Order: sequence, then C-alpha cells, then structure tokens
Amino acid sequence: MNSPDAIIIGTGVIGAAIAFEMAKAGWKTLSLDRNAQVGHGSTAGSCAIIRMHYSTFEGTALAWEGYHYWRDWAEYLGLPEGADLARFRQTGCLVMKTEANDQMVKHIRCSAELGIPFEEWSAEEVQARLPIYAMDSYAPARRLDDPEFGKPNGGRMGGAVFWPNGGYVTDPALSAQNLMDAARLYGASVRNRAEVVEILQSGGRVAGVKLASGEEVHAPVVINVAGPGSAIVNRMAGVTGDMTIQTRPLRQEVVHLPAPEGFDFEAQGTIVSDSDIACYCRPEQGNHILIGSEDPACDPHQWCADDLDYDRNFTDQWTTQAMRYAQRVPGLGIPSRMRGVVDLYDASTDWIPIYDKSSLPGFYMACGTSGNQYKNAPIAGKMMAALVRYCEEGGDHDAAPLQLDLPYIGRHIDVGFYSRKRPVNQESSFSVLG
Repeated sequence: MNSPDAIIIGTGVIGAAIAFEMAKAGWKTLSLDRNAQVGHGSTAGSCAIIRMHYSTFEGTALAWEGYHYWRDWAEYLGLPEGADLARFRQTGCLVMKTEANDQMVKHIRCSAELGIPFEEWSAEEVQARLPIYAMDSYAPARRLDDPEFGKPNGGRMGGAVFWPNGGYVTDPALSAQNLMDAARLYGASVRNRAEVVEILQSGGRVAGVKLASGEEVHAPVVINVAGPGSAIVNRMAGVTGDMTIQTRPLRQEVVHLPAPEGFDFEAQGTIVSDSDIACYCRPEQGNHILIGSEDPACDPHQWCADDLDYDRNFTDQWTTQAMRYAQRVPGLGIPSRMRGVVDLYDASTDWIPIYDKSSLPGFYMACGTSGNQYKNAPIAGKMMAALVRYCEEGGDHDAAPLQLDLPYIGRHIDVGFYSRKRPVNQESSFSVLG
C-alpha cells in the first residue's frame, strides 16, 4: 500500500490494536515495524498481566474497561472459527498492603467507585491461598551487597487486597498477531523489516515516512507506537519541544524460577504485587514463577542508548530479584542456570503513557506504554482511533480534550489525562505499577 490514510509505526500489541480499531472505522492503514514479525518487539517480552488496580482513577477506569476485551477476546476479534487465539487466564491479583502503597487506600477507593470486585484479605487468608508464603516484613528493599539484606525488620505483613478478575495472557506476541489478523479482515496492511528513518513533512504537517531502504511512503496521518524507539521517532518528527513528558528506553530483567516442590503455583498461585520486597510475580507454564521488579529506589535504572543496543545477558539484577522473592518464599529453590527475559521498556517521565496528538499536525503518539499498559491495548486502540478522528475533523484536543466513552463500564474519561503537555502526575507510583 503506497498511499494509506494512516501509517502506524509499530506492530506491538498497542500498535496492532490501533490498526484494528482504525481499520474497523474505515481507515486504510499501513503498519510498519523493523522487527521480523508482528508482536516481536517489547510485547513478546511482556509479562502480559491484566490487572485493575492503579494509583489514579483514570488509570483504574481504563484498566477495568480493558479487562472486558480480554475476557471476551474471541468475540472482540471476530476471527474465523478455529483461529489460534491467545488465552486470558483469570487467576486473580493480590496486592500486599504496605506503607509504600499507603495500605492500598487509594486503590480500594477507586475500585469501589467503579464497582470493581475486590476483597480485603488478612495475613492468614493470604497464607491460606499461598501456603509457601512467609509474612515477615523486609522493607525497605535492599541490594544484595547491603549487610541488612534478607533480615526481617521485625514487622509483619498486615494483609492484602485481592481482585478476583485479574490474570494474565499466556502468549503476548500471539495476542498482537491476533489483533493484526483481525485488522487485516478490514483491509489493514502490514510490512515488517521496514525501519523508519525519517518523518516526512509538507505544508506544515506530516506527509509520511522514509524507510531505511530509501523508499518513501506518503500519508496524511502518522502514529508513533514504536515502543522503546518512540523517543527516536518523536525527535525525527521534531515534536519534543512542547512536551513536558518524555519517554526513554529502559532495560529490564524478568526472572523465571521453578515453584517450591509440593506446591502447584501454576494451578493454585495468583499474581502478587509486593512492594515490601519490591517484586511482583505471576504463574508461568511448567509450574514456574515469573518475577519482575517494582523498581525500588535502591536499584539503579539502566537507561538504554539511542541506538537501542543493550546487554541481553542476565546480570546481578537477576539474582537480586530472585533473592528478594526468596524472602517471601523461604522454600524457593534458585537454580544455577538463569532463565527469564531481558528486554526494554518504553518508560515515560511519570510512568503514565502519552496518548496524544503532537505539535506537528497529523502526527500522533501512543508512547511510554511499557510495563503497565499491555492490559489496556484494546481500549487504547479505541482511544487513539477516536483521537485521530476528533483532531482530523477539527477538534482542538489541547484546548478541549476528547472525552472517551468506556462502553463496557458505562463511564467516560478525559483523554487529556494522557497529554504530552501534562504536569508530571504526582499520584503516580513512578514505577512499573503506573
């Protein structure tokens, strides 16, 4: 397709969702990605957790809306019978109450206001569900070389909040491929191994892109959903001048460990967010536990250079995360062979994404989404399709932000919450939790 209505840079789960929603709305879309396959960027390395708890009302509402699309995945996509679909596994999501999250007061309030099911559990109820857990407190999180590492602070965990609708998607790359297959049913086109090296402009607005091959593809709308490369693309477009929120690629490690002998974590476990030890986890195939970091202050951020070249080997961060989780699970075995994922996040200044227009007419951004927006991909696709239409039909999103209906939950949100020009949101966790 040499003359699409819109070019979408990126075929991760959010880029694919935008292609699907725009194609359904009648746009001729062309999706471009430098990776060899749809979903094979940072989406493939995602933990693919579907949760409802966020530290802001808007984040909570969007996530609660997003859950319903995963629940109704086959119906949402409309792919032919027998299609190989990613599977949403509803395990529930447990969040330990700590001083760091203010005993979950804001999260409980947001969930109650939105009618999201949740339960408050005592420490004894946590241990009944997860008998492998010990409830000593270790906060604050420490590095392995800290002489106080692994020593309980004398306190006990007071309990947790459980959201029964939480879960995870078993194959995140496949979910992006599902979305793109659904987009193709409406005429969407895709080109992989197509690296964008220049954003074309004409007459004061975007005019398309130039590829590394030298080829130019012209379109009146370009949407940057380039994941960890989003900051590079924004600089190509010259749109960073009015942005108070920036994005940067951040290296992350995720640990895969076998569950303790005698407990079937895959079948009986749940997602757990535990800011006392600065780890989150979820069940993984083969009775493994996937363990990620909640970015404690003691851990240095490993920001990536502009060329997106980074060390793909495990480091002492892997061991740190494994040992932090072992504080909660004393029977955890830590094998000598390191397994897991090393990949990049696209992290924004306040860890809340940018879903917005830009200072260049026709150029739009869905950036800073890594780590906490996978779950929102379907509704983010709807939001970006509505935003592009609103702006292209003359709406001034900066002065009068789009109001987006959330059809499943019967609410609406002010999309200006995700503005590139917003003040840094002090309600954010400033971590992967969003």
